[in-house]
Amino acid sequence: MTPLSALLGGLGMVFFAFGLLSLMLGIFGAPTMTSWIGANFLAGIVLLVIALVINLEHLRERVRSGEGRRIGKYGSSAVAQTVLLLVIVGILGFLANRYYWRIDVSESGVHSLSQQSIELLADLDVEVRAASFHRGDARIPVRDLLDRYAYASDRFRVEYHNPNTRPDLVEKYELDQAGLARGMLVLEIGDETIKVDEVTEQRVTNAILRMVRSDSKRVYFVVGHNERAIEGTGADEPIGFKKAADALSNENYEVEALLLAATGEIPDDADVVIIAGPTQVYREVEQRALERYLASGGRLLVAVDPRANTNLGELVAEWGVTLNDDIIIDPLQSYQSPLVPFAGVYSSSHPITNKMREYTLFPEARSLRAGGGRLSAIVSTSETAWAETNLDLLFSEGQYELDADDSAGPVAVAIAGTPTVDVAAPAEGEAPLEPRIVVYGDADFAANHAIEAVRNRDLFVNSVNWLLGDVESITIRPAISRASRVLLSNADFNLLRPLALFVLPEVLMIIGVIVWWRRRSAAS
Repeated sequence: MTPLSALLGGLGMVFFAFGLLSLMLGIFGAPTMTSWIGANFLAGIVLLVIALVINLEHLRERVRSGEGRRIGKYGSSAVAQTVLLLVIVGILGFLANRYYWRIDVSESGVHSLSQQSIELLADLDVEVRAASFHRGDARIPVRDLLDRYAYASDRFRVEYHNPNTRPDLVEKYELDQAGLARGMLVLEIGDETIKVDEVTEQRVTNAILRMVRSDSKRVYFVVGHNERAIEGTGADEPIGFKKAADALSNENYEVEALLLAATGEIPDDADVVIIAGPTQVYREVEQRALERYLASGGRLLVAVDPRANTNLGELVAEWGVTLNDDIIIDPLQSYQSPLVPFAGVYSSSHPITNKMREYTLFPEARSLRAGGGRLSAIVSTSETAWAETNLDLLFSEGQYELDADDSAGPVAVAIAGTPTVDVAAPAEGEAPLEPRIVVYGDADFAANHAIEAVRNRDLFVNSVNWLLGDVESITIRPAISRASRVLLSNADFNLLRPLALFVLPEVLMIIGVIVWWRRRSAAS
């Protein structure tokens, strides 16, 4: 075989093989380009024919010498093995296209559904139909997210529509042009539909949750003592609680403000009462109202900041939780300041925290101590933290040091359980309702500026879930993505896909043939 015919023959086999492989993948459903297949077959056949013509006399001599029979024997075996390999590759391509398996290797699992979404989909007993109306580049991330839902549950059915070709659906779902311009997702269960204009996992999961959860429970935030605002003036400020209230609304809970000083009683429809960051004194009538509420089986969440000018700590102490007059310092495991410690020691036996793995953040928190009832710490700091009691020196000169008067870490920042109250006898025929309480030594952890940090939102919402008795709702919710990704348009993706699947491998094979040919020529 002449050197030129060897090179042309090798290149021809590469072109022909990639044309055959592309054709087989296309038959089994993989995306291919007809022009690419034809060009490879044409180039391969032309190069093989030229190589055969150039080497025709040499082949005749080898056939006359008897070597042709040996070549035919081993060549037939090689051809059969090649064909078998291509068949196996084609079958694998078909199976991969029909049956696929997802794996997420990103650091924080940003390409996977959260635990909350997975549990919600696993418990579905009805079919959720999703109709996506998105154009252009918006379709790629939307399809990527919704395909995860469809992959996680057979009861989640998703269809992608072009509004221009499905005016009947646009009319059915009453979609306006403004909504279609930015993209719209319609979720449907039975006769109920919800429109989602910003397709994120949190919004999609919350929409499904609202449709499948039939009952609605009421959560009251006490106001009138300079507590954190959930509406009106101050609600949107960094120390406000609007995001916390929205997080509860997303769980299908009804959230309202309660001016306890005006009512003098906790409303009968209150399923949970939250006292977040008071800085003023509670009157006697308000304290007695809270006591009666707990005695009747009420559920209460209390968050009191260090040095808060309120007498609520005295009442909480009667229930079994001591609010220590200190502030937690952690020079090693903190955010920007030692006064903003991370807490990552969770009670594995309590429903609020038994699924917690990542840290929570507590800006300027006080330590707590359980002293009665069936109460226990559910969140504590690391061992490097301590509860600093010399607050005057800390705030006047910024100095702190662990000494004999301080409590060494880990120190409790949240306590939950059954308070020490005299439970009132239930009405005849009714089962007694056990009172529950969750106390935090910090209100800032659920304020607007901190609730989205690490797992603060989960901790706050899970606390309310547990108080309400919605233990099945306690979970880990969608996190904000920390991964970097490149969003490609359809045109970009259609260009990149064949480059990655066909062009690059074929170029590498061509380079390999040329390198082989040069070495063979140099050796001869």
